[in-house]
Amino acid sequence: MNDFRLKVFVSVATHLSFTKAANELYLSQPAISKHIREIEDFYKIRLFNRVGNHIELTREGECFLEHAVKIIESYKELEFEMNRLSETYAGELRIGASSTISQYVIPSIIGRFIQRYPHIKLSLQNGNTSDIEKSLLGGKIDLGIVEGNHCETGINYKSFMNDELVLIAHTTSKFYELDEINIQDLHEFPLVIREYGSGTSEIINNALAKHNLKLSGMNILLTLGSTEGIKSFLRSSQALGIVSIRSVSREIQSGEFKVIECPDLKLERTFHFALKQGSATKNEELFIRFSESYKNQL
Repeated sequence: MNDFRLKVFVSVATHLSFTKAANELYLSQPAISKHIREIEDFYKIRLFNRVGNHIELTREGECFLEHAVKIIESYKELEFEMNRLSETYAGELRIGASSTISQYVIPSIIGRFIQRYPHIKLSLQNGNTSDIEKSLLGGKIDLGIVEGNHCETGINYKSFMNDELVLIAHTTSKFYELDEINIQDLHEFPLVIREYGSGTSEIINNALAKHNLKLSGMNILLTLGSTEGIKSFLRSSQALGIVSIRSVSREIQSGEFKVIECPDLKLERTFHFALKQGSATKNEELFIRFSESYKNQL
């Protein structure tokens, strides 16, 4: 029932590119332009302005994007609920999630899922991104949820939700009074980060590379296998940590931890579902749809 033109518009608005939207949706660029023009003609507005070789959203386009996203999400929820009412689900589902996701994102979804589908036996394995991908390819789990960039042969990835990594200091740290750090001075500060092989360390390394910097050139005081370990260490040390904003939001609100801005270091990432190619089952697809329906409530 969803109006495909909304999906086209959101893709163009997200990428700010007609070409990238065409590639994502497997359409020609003229077809993309036609869908956008039909929306503009119907509402008698202009959605995009061309600035040099780029496009940007107009004020009307920004407003339209806000509502289009909500409408698409509502359609997803409607479709999911209608499908749910017409089918019976049972069996087993083995999920593997990288550490940040398994601790701070997926538990509330799993709780709701078990209540809704009590006849599906669900288990959750924890590990870093590399561990989860190996378990998926080895047949130890049915569905992975991972962070970082992905290129593992034999796995299909589907975007789930966005996340941001932040630089934090504990209230007892001498760095707590800092508001901002220049990226060129970052190597002067002792850092505590997740272990190499984790999605977090990969994101940090890629972000530094954009400024001709390397993770190996930073003052890495310690690497730890969990975000909770990083937070505990920072409570009794003079160091800075890099963690997911989702993992420390409560402590930031209470004032225990503080985000130290590093304006040129953009540590944004997307969590992805990971499925072994050609192996998707009804239960795996059900969990993905269920998670997408509830992610905005996290």
